[in-house]
Amino acid sequence: MPARLADLAVRFGCELRGDPDALVECVASLQDAGPGSISFLANPRYRRHLARTRATAVVIDAEYAAECPGNVLVAKNPYATYARIAQVLYPASPVRGGRHPGAVVEPGAEVDPSAWIGAGAFVARGARVGRRVSIGPGSIVLEDVEIGDDSQLVSRVTLCAGVRIGERCILQPGCVIGADGFGHAPDVGGYVKVPQVGSVVVGNDVEVGSNSTIDRAAIGSTVVEDGVKIDNLVQVAHNVRIGAHTVIAACVGISGSTTIGKRCMLGGMVGIAGHLEICDDVALTGRTTVFKSIGKPGVYSSSLWADEARHFHRNALRFNKLEELARRVRRLEGASGAGSGEDEHD
Repeated sequence: MPARLADLAVRFGCELRGDPDALVECVASLQDAGPGSISFLANPRYRRHLARTRATAVVIDAEYAAECPGNVLVAKNPYATYARIAQVLYPASPVRGGRHPGAVVEPGAEVDPSAWIGAGAFVARGARVGRRVSIGPGSIVLEDVEIGDDSQLVSRVTLCAGVRIGERCILQPGCVIGADGFGHAPDVGGYVKVPQVGSVVVGNDVEVGSNSTIDRAAIGSTVVEDGVKIDNLVQVAHNVRIGAHTVIAACVGISGSTTIGKRCMLGGMVGIAGHLEICDDVALTGRTTVFKSIGKPGVYSSSLWADEARHFHRNALRFNKLEELARRVRRLEGASGAGSGEDEHD
């Protein structure tokens, strides 16, 4: 859907520098853009492509606007503004009410007439499907599930019994919400399964990526608050609570009964042990492992960077000797009368 730059500037509160009647109809990167496309610059590392871009317009911060050879839309948050413009240029298809002949909806399910049930989808008795909901091909909605208005199950999504999904949520292909949590009590000769009798409650405007899983609670509810964004291949265990507007990158694992605050950022492959509390506004960089609660906002890391194998192996052998080395340093400091000021933890 083509749009005039003047209209976009007014709609999204940008300063337009250039031709107000210029039209854009697609998005592209700075280096690949051509006439009719709009791009953006949010990360300075791509600034080198700005002077040679052929984009009709670039969404940009005022600091770099003069370097652009074409039209610019100056915005305080170029990336977010670009995202909103992209939604205008690529509007979502409206949901058509009805159901595919290959869909199965059991008697006793409440499905709003404006909702769509796709091919091979199954909706069980007692489920409640809101207005303009789209249940994509092969998706399964089991007993007593509630799905709020304008939510979308893209395809092969499974919502287990009793799950609550808010409004305007997007559940990407293959995600599973409400499967049993991993609860097994050790006993003589093996384990006894602990019934997982709770549920999962997902707020409004949540997105869950492909093949991610959110387990039902053992007791009570696993809770994902409003605005949370979860990437692909993420595991959220039973009784976890994730605060509003937290974002979680791919391959993160969150163990049971952990509470994560609002506006947190979890990088790829972060691992969090169970029964911890992480306060609001915490960022965990990729591959960080968390073994204790975090009570102070900030950026936390624990991963090791890549190194030549021979260097890494040599240093790895030294890891087990760190305590011995620390003791020797403390003894030498004590003998010389110079203290390190560090507490000794034996």
